[in-house]
Amino acid sequence: MKLEEMKIIVTGGASGMGRHFAEQLHAAGAQVAVGDVNAEGLEALPPGIHRRTLNVASEQECASFVGWAAEVMGGLNGLINNAGIIRDGLLVKKSRSTGEIQKMSLEQLEAVIDVNLIGATLMAREVAAVMIERGTPGVVVNVSSIARHGSRGQTNYVASKAAMAMNTVTWMREWSRYGIRCGAIAPGMVETAMTQGMNQKAKDALVAGIPVGRIGQPEDLWLAVKFIIECDYFNGRTIDVDGGGGMG
Repeated sequence: MKLEEMKIIVTGGASGMGRHFAEQLHAAGAQVAVGDVNAEGLEALPPGIHRRTLNVASEQECASFVGWAAEVMGGLNGLINNAGIIRDGLLVKKSRSTGEIQKMSLEQLEAVIDVNLIGATLMAREVAAVMIERGTPGVVVNVSSIARHGSRGQTNYVASKAAMAMNTVTWMREWSRYGIRCGAIAPGMVETAMTQGMNQKAKDALVAGIPVGRIGQPEDLWLAVKFIIECDYFNGRTIDVDGGGGMG
C-alpha cells in the first residue's frame, strides 16, 4: 500500500515511537488518527493529525475511537498497534536484607496485559471489523518486542509481547481472505523518554551487548513499519529490529 493512501490509526502516538510513526505518515500524505491517554502530548502533535484521548484497555473507548476515526478520515485501512506500558519486576524474589519472599502483584500483571495485549486485541478487532464490513483492504502493524524471547524481570511484558507476535500469525490467517494483512515489528532497546531516564551505567551495559554498538532510534523502527505497510507481499511475520541482539 502507498503511504499517501493510508487512513490509519496510531495508538500510543502522543510520544516516543508512536509519535514518530504518526509524524512520518502525516508527512508522507497519509491521514492519521492518533489515540493516547496523554492529552498534553496529543495537543502537541503537528496540525492536520487527528487526535483524541484513548485508553485502549477500555472496550467502549476502543469501539468509539475506531468509529470516530473512520468518520473523520472518510474511511479506514490501517492500524499501528503501538500503545504499551511496562510494570517490571521479578515474578518471585527473596529480599537480601530481610529474607522476605516478594511477588509480582496481580496489579502489575493485569495492568500490562490489559493494555499491551487485551487493548491491542480490541483495537485490532474493531479496525478489522470496519474494514471487513466496508470491503476495504488494509494492514495492521503490531508492536511486539524482542523481549518475547524471554527477558528477566518482565514476565508480564514478555507474555503480552509474545502473544502479539503469535496473534500476528493468527490474524493473518483469519483476515487474508478479506485483503487485510497483518505484520509486526519487535524493537530492541530504543531511545525514548523511558530509556533516557535509565541509570547511565545500566544503559551503557545494555548498549555494550548490541552488536551495532548503539541504541536504536525511532527512525530505525519507522523503516520497518514503512516496509510492512508498503510491501503487499509481507504478511504474518515479525521483524526484529534490535541492532543484532540487544534485549528490549
